[in-house]
Amino acid sequence: MLGATKKPPIDAKTTASLTFRGPANKVAAAVTVMRKLGFSTIEEAKPWREALPYLDDELPGVFLAGARYREGLTQAQLAEATGIPRRHISEMEHNKRPIGKQSAKKLAQALRVDPRRLRAV
Repeated sequence: MLGATKKPPIDAKTTASLTFRGPANKVAAAVTVMRKLGFSTIEEAKPWREALPYLDDELPGVFLAGARYREGLTQAQLAEATGIPRRHISEMEHNKRPIGKQSAKKLAQALRVDPRRLRAV
């Protein structure tokens, strides 16, 4: 039997998360208004580098896999679109092969991203 959890599950269809930026002297008033509207949790934002457990040299592969997923392409489809062997794309996504300038340009064009995102920081 399942026990009660600390927080009820979040239903993405009925729940929204908002972030605001504004004058520091208006924070208390904004919090009061938002609570009256039913918003409850206030959390400090985390820098993305703290939220994602990847090292700098892993980011190009993670970004490549994410961009491919976003476009709904398999590795084979991306390989066909770019002329880069599927095995190489797999190795790039798993950080076993660096993404060179020419490959980054081909991949970026097929995935509609900035090629600099596919290169090591």
